[in-house]
Amino acid sequence: MNDKPETAARPDAGSATKASDTSEEGSSPSTITGSAAVEPSPAGPSLFNRVLGLFRQRNGTSLREEIAGALAETTSDVESFSPGERAMLNNILRLREVRVEDVMVPRADIEAVEIATTLGDLLGMFEQSGHSRMPVYSETLDDPRGMVHIRDVLAHITKLARVRKGRTSRKTPVATVLDLAQVDLARTIGELNLIRQVLFVPPSMLASDLMGRMQTTRTQMALVIDEYGGTDGLVSLEDIVEMVVGDIEDEHDDDEPMITQTGDGVFIVDGKAEIDEVAKMIGEDFAAGEHGEYVDTIGGMIFNTLGRVPARGEVVQAIPGFEFHVLDADPRRVKRVRIVQSQKGERRRRATARTEQA
Repeated sequence: MNDKPETAARPDAGSATKASDTSEEGSSPSTITGSAAVEPSPAGPSLFNRVLGLFRQRNGTSLREEIAGALAETTSDVESFSPGERAMLNNILRLREVRVEDVMVPRADIEAVEIATTLGDLLGMFEQSGHSRMPVYSETLDDPRGMVHIRDVLAHITKLARVRKGRTSRKTPVATVLDLAQVDLARTIGELNLIRQVLFVPPSMLASDLMGRMQTTRTQMALVIDEYGGTDGLVSLEDIVEMVVGDIEDEHDDDEPMITQTGDGVFIVDGKAEIDEVAKMIGEDFAAGEHGEYVDTIGGMIFNTLGRVPARGEVVQAIPGFEFHVLDADPRRVKRVRIVQSQKGERRRRATARTEQA
């Protein structure tokens, strides 16, 4: 099972499955919502000073060992680490073991644009996705061409639409208005030369190495390429940073929980929700059995049961005593499922049948 950032009392929100939207410069401030976020404590030294103190206490041991030892202590004095600080430091220690495949957005969840997409359609896709960057491909994701940044798109539109009005003295700023009628929205991404380069990395690459490479190249998006040259996933700088500080959510992130109880024994679950988390919510009767040995998510369990992606409206018996009603799915994956305990599911079907007959 993939490594995940350690948190203390993590909020019940879905994990981010989309590409990072952190801009190189001039980006809007984001909010750190994961419990690994460290709040300054009014009492006692800061986190930095406490870690710095470990340098002075070193007795022939490595700093990593000193930090690990300090985190293992259970003292509750003012100089001890808070739960959030412990989570962040533990995540930092684990970062050198995390590989790209542990943090990448899987292929099925990548939102990308075809190189023949028009400027008008591209604007609509940016609005719908909430991303600031999207990969560009030709025909399939296995033929990536780079990425397109919303900043470049807006700069292009502004340049074409800018109209100077009248003449003024040198000391007076020239009045500028935008005439959007001058922008040809039918031109394609390829024609407009808006494509930037992305990094191509293997899934086995260490996340810490990729972070250093992103900083060096000033490129915050990488496509994960498998041994056959196919696109396996996508990684952004934000995905790696979230391994340390927890989820970073901005105004474009959906605040929908992965698991919602809508009635007695009835749950609406995201297809990406982990089986273990769903079991904690539903109770000990929800036993994944052998499914837990092969897959991690509810969507994966349903696929493993059927050997295919189910159609919307299909009912699957993946775990004894429970019914899985597929609420939303596409040809690649299960998106949303209603989980109902079998007896309640039978009563629900009878009630629906009576309503239809009436």
